[in-house]
Amino acid sequence: MKTIVLLFCTFFLFGLADAQNLGIGTTTPNNSAKVDISSTNKGFLPPRMSFAQRNAIPNPATGLVIWCSDCREMQVYDGYLWKNMSGYAASGVSVPSIRICNDVWMLKNLAVRTYRNGDSIPVVTDPVAWSNLTTGAMCWQYNSPNLYDSIFGPLYNWYAVSDPRGLAPVGWHVSTQNEWINAGECLGGDSIANIRMRDTSNLWNYNLPNVVRANNSSGFTGLPGGYRQEDGGFTSLGTDGGFWWTARESNASSAFLYYLVYDGAMILSGTVIKKSGASVRCVRD
Repeated sequence: MKTIVLLFCTFFLFGLADAQNLGIGTTTPNNSAKVDISSTNKGFLPPRMSFAQRNAIPNPATGLVIWCSDCREMQVYDGYLWKNMSGYAASGVSVPSIRICNDVWMLKNLAVRTYRNGDSIPVVTDPVAWSNLTTGAMCWQYNSPNLYDSIFGPLYNWYAVSDPRGLAPVGWHVSTQNEWINAGECLGGDSIANIRMRDTSNLWNYNLPNVVRANNSSGFTGLPGGYRQEDGGFTSLGTDGGFWWTARESNASSAFLYYLVYDGAMILSGTVIKKSGASVRCVRD
């Protein structure tokens, strides 16, 4: 009981009365912090739980932090999935997914900022620098992550896709050409597969002339995230379609991708320069 009273008094005296900053172990909490804990012999202890308990948290808030006891790591929820403190998909991660015939696909575009080993993927905004790249990089449409990250996720060049450090989280891989072909055949082929994979929202500019509206009956929820051209310019956001890299290169300078368009029924494919930027969807190993 004495401990509870003492803790309450400490909170009241060192911050709660002010209602601006809470200082624990300090009478002068930093103005940039809502809570400032000062100690030279004690640490901050977050809630400890198994990943099964973590995955059972209803509607976790973006920024929620826990210690995953059986994963042996600190984890934070980024609004889409749990990540470790290096920014990579966390152990015991529960990734939203859908099954299309024999393959399990991620429900959303990949949105990692590090390779599998924890190394950061460079964010390159300058168009000239982007056009000269021969190594992995990422960006967001029109260099506006605040506008587009939560909806479409990042765009990666193919050098990031093929980097030996691994772009996909543990247990997943970048989708292959065969997996896209299988998905198209499973969903009814050229006459309807595109329609069944596109999101139904007006992000696709469904009010444009000659539009073929989607039903997303596959659950793939394909969005028109556009892509970044090899010269560093941006195009196709919300109009022409969504573009997704495959793990297969075509030659030394180009690789295969698949794309969905607003005014057709087919899943389309082609090769583009590896310097280009496109979305990535992963399939479970």
